[in-house]
Amino acid sequence: MYHLGCDGASPNPLDLTSCPRASFNASPNLNFTTTMPFPFTLPTTSSVLLSDYFESATHPSLPLSGTTKRNVLKDALKKHKRLPARDRATHLTVVQSAVTSYLPFLLALNAATGFGDVRNEHVDLGVKTPLVVEWRSTLATTLPGREAPRPKLTGLHHELAFTLSTLAYVHALLARSQLRMLHDAIVLTGEQRTGAIGTAMKHLLDAHSIHKYLLSLPTVSAARDAPIDVQPSTISALASLALAEATLIVVSKDDPYAAAVADDRNDSNVEWMYKSPSIPKVRVRLFANICLAAADHASQAHGLLASGKVDEDLINYAADLRRTARGKAARLLGIDAEQSGKTGEGLAWLKGARKELGLAVDFEDGKRKGLKGLKQSWQERREDKRVQKGGEWGMDGGKLEEARVLEMLEAKWDKENSTINVQLVPPFEPLLASLPSGREYHSPQPFQPPVLDADTLAQMRAPLDPGEAAFGGNEEDSGGEENYGRRTAASATPGAFPGVGRDYARVGTSNSYY
Repeated sequence: MYHLGCDGASPNPLDLTSCPRASFNASPNLNFTTTMPFPFTLPTTSSVLLSDYFESATHPSLPLSGTTKRNVLKDALKKHKRLPARDRATHLTVVQSAVTSYLPFLLALNAATGFGDVRNEHVDLGVKTPLVVEWRSTLATTLPGREAPRPKLTGLHHELAFTLSTLAYVHALLARSQLRMLHDAIVLTGEQRTGAIGTAMKHLLDAHSIHKYLLSLPTVSAARDAPIDVQPSTISALASLALAEATLIVVSKDDPYAAAVADDRNDSNVEWMYKSPSIPKVRVRLFANICLAAADHASQAHGLLASGKVDEDLINYAADLRRTARGKAARLLGIDAEQSGKTGEGLAWLKGARKELGLAVDFEDGKRKGLKGLKQSWQERREDKRVQKGGEWGMDGGKLEEARVLEMLEAKWDKENSTINVQLVPPFEPLLASLPSGREYHSPQPFQPPVLDADTLAQMRAPLDPGEAAFGGNEEDSGGEENYGRRTAASATPGAFPGVGRDYARVGTSNSYY
């Protein structure tokens, strides 16, 4: 099914792309299984007139221009929230464009308030009163059926933190939309699949870099009154989580065993009759080390998230991602042992992998037993229904799919060990204690924040036109969007002048046409 061998040693042992035959040669109908990034909910924000809080003697148009860009972002976020779930993926680029257009103005305001220069140009900015904004806290724990709170936040650093965090969430969701194409019933060529995986990996690394940049800002890292979404511990956890996802994708994209399990559930696929998956031995141990590095990042993220009042779904996802990474590493080491003729040790590694996943270790006549086995079967059926309906799935960090791979390998190896070369299966605890250290694959680049170009900055030196006003936005600015679009007779009476609708409102009921 795959040809992953490499002729000659690569100059960089971790640079798998430099190997001429390291990429997979896949059949057009092959489904790939990869860990899906967490489906973040984008926050919404209130309308703010920045000129009410800032004024500039050298660049009078800066607050007004920033207000226009911010209201465009506010509209994009509110529209994104009201869209059906199936349409949000295509709207992400609109939100991304709105954030990146607003960021140069926001960063210029932030630099000017700290007596810094913008493009080596002095900007004299006065603060009339501290900025007060509202951002919806989408990572905070809420009661079922309740909408997340939208607290009032004082200070420009909160505005900057939420705006950059929103951009990082967009990158994570864009990565998710790219990987989702691999699971949909779409015929993709090998180059298209490789491109989708590479694009998703880049988005996750961008999200990691943005979170790291946020932590480097003194006003953000030192904030003590920040909501849970932009607290330093949460930002650090999200940076580790994005890096863990990007690292684990490196292994998932070249893992033929997960793809074989997906093909086994595809009734139209018959390649299993004459092809069997294999990974060259030298790469198995390398992939195991990369998985353990991803597990370390996910463990760090889980520890930071569990210490705060963060949404339980995010905490559980980080924990499951750690389990998946460690279970995959143990499974790969088991493949290494089996390829060396140590089938008994390979079976022990598989049991240890199942232990790492938190699932039932033993089987009875090839079937799951106990409450853990029943729970696993129920979770798998529920996840399959989510995949079929196109809902938000993959919240288990790939744990259930990895469990299916383990069961496939254990059934195959146990049959071989019982009929061909009988070997004792040693205990798995000493093997798990001997897991090697992780090995990093990525070298994330620092985030380069966008800055105002020289021409735009020069244009803002002109004095304000008395009749000039900032764009106020088209979307309704309400605390709760659930009543959006409802109109009353008092507020929207056909043919009435604005403000006098109440004079035409009906009182009670009537059967008259007039």
